[in-house]
Amino acid sequence: MNPCLSCGACCAAFRVTFDVSELESEGGTVPDGVADRETSTLYRMRGTDYARPRCIALVGEIGKSVHCGLYRERPNPCREFAPLAEIGQFSDACNRARARHGLPPLES
Repeated sequence: MNPCLSCGACCAAFRVTFDVSELESEGGTVPDGVADRETSTLYRMRGTDYARPRCIALVGEIGKSVHCGLYRERPNPCREFAPLAEIGQFSDACNRARARHGLPPLES
């Protein structure tokens, strides 16, 4: 079982910045309405640029049961964050996000 499906801490711990080319209006998959402009070439997921971030696409309760409301359309930083979680390898960033929400670290 993938622990990411009950965690979601990463979606409420980091800013998610991505290239403008990932927006639907630019030929990508990320819906324009969930992104805020950072610069002329960079956008970020709405909700991830706050002192207490929470991605607009995160659905559910952190540490209980979560999912991404636009999983198939998510930007590359989200796709690349925890590619090995399904096989039980967790990054330091994953465990930092978990600690921020009072969750215990995951052991690789």
